[in-house]
Amino acid sequence: MAEDPATTPADRHNGAAALPKGGLAAALSEIARRHPDKELQLWCQDEARVGQKGRGKRVWFERGVRPVGIIDRRYASAWIYAAVRPGTDKAFALVLTETSAAAMAAFLQRFGASLPEGVHVALLLDGAGWHTAKDIAVPDNVSLVFLPPYSPDLNPVERVWLYLRERFISHRLFADLGAVIDGCCDAWNRLIDDRGRVASLTDYAYLRSVRIS
Repeated sequence: MAEDPATTPADRHNGAAALPKGGLAAALSEIARRHPDKELQLWCQDEARVGQKGRGKRVWFERGVRPVGIIDRRYASAWIYAAVRPGTDKAFALVLTETSAAAMAAFLQRFGASLPEGVHVALLLDGAGWHTAKDIAVPDNVSLVFLPPYSPDLNPVERVWLYLRERFISHRLFADLGAVIDGCCDAWNRLIDDRGRVASLTDYAYLRSVRIS
């Protein structure tokens, strides 16, 4: 169920929009109405923590024998901030060292600067505090659209994180923060180099029905 537009964080933030009763399609229609001279594109955004603490996963091993894995008890971390255009290979990411309003603002400014002239993006994301802070300056070519609370299953970027962790980040030992950042960049670049992978991971049926070509 969509949030009450009178109380949602989106209404407290310049450049943001709540999901109205008509859902995402209605929100996109309203953004298109406000930017009639622009090509409107739907993108989705999220961030993922990657750290020295590490993560395990299933591995092939001899039956009846417990596999050996790498464990690190240190806590240096970085975050991959990413936006994807669902059903396509178009994606943008920054690796940052914190989750904060300042980091989100930096991501939005760099993302907005990467967009072609004449494009306006409706950016679908969750209502995390660093997404809704009042002092975040949203670029003129981006409008934020917030998902209903407790609905990570609606954000296709979650599948991107799962793929990255399963393929490139699990069972890793990072010497320091610099190594964590390098590992994040390497994982993201390997994903982008795999043509068609992002499109496959993010091709959600419900977004396909409202996606703007």
